[in-house]
Amino acid sequence: MIIAIALFVVVMALILFVVDRRRNPSKWFIAGGFVGPALLLLAAGLLYPAAGTIVNSFQNRNGSAFIGLDNYARAFSEPAFLLVLGNTALWVLVAPLLATFIGLVYAVVVDHSRFEKFAKALVFLPMAISMVGASIIWRFVYEFKPASVEQTGLLNQLIVWMGGTPVQFLLERPGNTFLLMVVLIWIQTGFSMTLLSASIRAIPTDIVEAARLDGLSGWGMFWRITIPSIRPALVVVLTTIAMTTLKVFDIVRTMTAGRYGTSVVANEFYEQSFRQNNAGLGAALAVLLFVIVIPVIIYNVRQMRLAEEVR
Repeated sequence: MIIAIALFVVVMALILFVVDRRRNPSKWFIAGGFVGPALLLLAAGLLYPAAGTIVNSFQNRNGSAFIGLDNYARAFSEPAFLLVLGNTALWVLVAPLLATFIGLVYAVVVDHSRFEKFAKALVFLPMAISMVGASIIWRFVYEFKPASVEQTGLLNQLIVWMGGTPVQFLLERPGNTFLLMVVLIWIQTGFSMTLLSASIRAIPTDIVEAARLDGLSGWGMFWRITIPSIRPALVVVLTTIAMTTLKVFDIVRTMTAGRYGTSVVANEFYEQSFRQNNAGLGAALAVLLFVIVIPVIIYNVRQMRLAEEVR
């Protein structure tokens, strides 16, 4: 930490010395002096490794030979990798929609209620927990023990109390994939609720009063006034959670390690690159994940700009 602070001081001193040398420096010179080092670090830490990953995706497992699109063909043809792609698509379709929907409903229900702050704090609290920590918590919730042994998992204990037989929740697909999604939804609902609640409160009061004078209330007010007014925020929340979902790794790795048909692209990239020592296929999966995320990021940025223009 001391070395990092010292390097920061030296770099800043060098930048200020160079920029201050000229008597009347142009705006571009000043901007280049301050932004240039950051761009160089970005190129070294992001662009160079990205280019290397793209090159590796066209090579064999140890990078000794060029094999063209074979790694991509394998990713889109072998049943194991098609299952991984299907699981990723399922995550992106289900988790963002449910997290956004639950957050929206919660924001509307508790808005202006007597215990609003406390209720919102309870939902937002999981956001303070890391993905790995949340995964460990939910792994204990799904924990399985034989019927003859005292249960340590919350769900199986409830089943036993109701006279049922313990279930191995994380072993049976496709239900285990949806149970893993619960962890992400549990965390991201607080994020969704916070942003959408702020957007609901930002709706101009004159619009609400005009709608009430026209006879709107309840469902009509929600569907015709609230939803159109917070549409930019809804899109931003959906796309942000979708980006998080596309890159989900911690939950799958911690709870199942990708076994039992639960693996996703991010986990499979790790598995092929560092466990199977297949650098070419791992790089191809990383590139696929990058290509999938880019359109979502572009759309998210555009929607955020539109929201700023509306404000």
